Amino acid sequence: MHKKIFVIPSWLRASHLMLVCLSLLVAGAQPASAGLLEDLTDGQHVLLMRHADAPGVGDPPGYRLDQCSTQRNLGEVGRQQSVLIGRWLTAQGVSTPKIFSSAWCRCQDTARLLALGTVSVESSLNSFFDDMSLANSQNAALQRFITASLKAHPKQPLILVTHHVNIQALTGRAVSVGDMVLVRVKPDGSHVSHQVFPSPRP
Repeated sequence: MHKKIFVIPSWLRASHLMLVCLSLLVAGAQPASAGLLEDLTDGQHVLLMRHADAPGVGDPPGYRLDQCSTQRNLGEVGRQQSVLIGRWLTAQGVSTPKIFSSAWCRCQDTARLLALGTVSVESSLNSFFDDMSLANSQNAALQRFITASLKAHPKQPLILVTHHVNIQALTGRAVSVGDMVLVRVKPDGSHVSHQVFPSPRP
């Protein structure tokens, strides 16, 4: 009996191999959701996503939103994770969503690496981790934004990339980096129910 020998092509470098392995992990660990696209095009649901893996907690003292180098940013794991999230969403049929992001660079980078379309910055998605007294006002602003967006684009999936404090304020649910939360909302944008889709994690 002859043994089969598998040769890895020279073009398949370590980074490519890592992404292939991670893709296989997602296929085996992240269940498909046949109804995700249907929910996201019924005018009552929105997909909130916490930014992908960014080592550390909070941001360095004196950080600026207009200078990514002063912030806590995605690491290589987070960048790979963002790509895999985008591939998973594509596999669910999500192809032309409206994508909005917090002004923080780790959120914008996560949103862009999804490779699902143009990313717009939305202030109601900005973190209030540095000043928790802003939780209620920021959450109210987010609800208003969701209402307006769903009214303007009821048949187009709405993906909002933000921070854990924002997601918890709206849904009451704490999530990990890269996790996605499908939220059903009332006409005023407030939370009715939610379902968590765990992110692929290297």
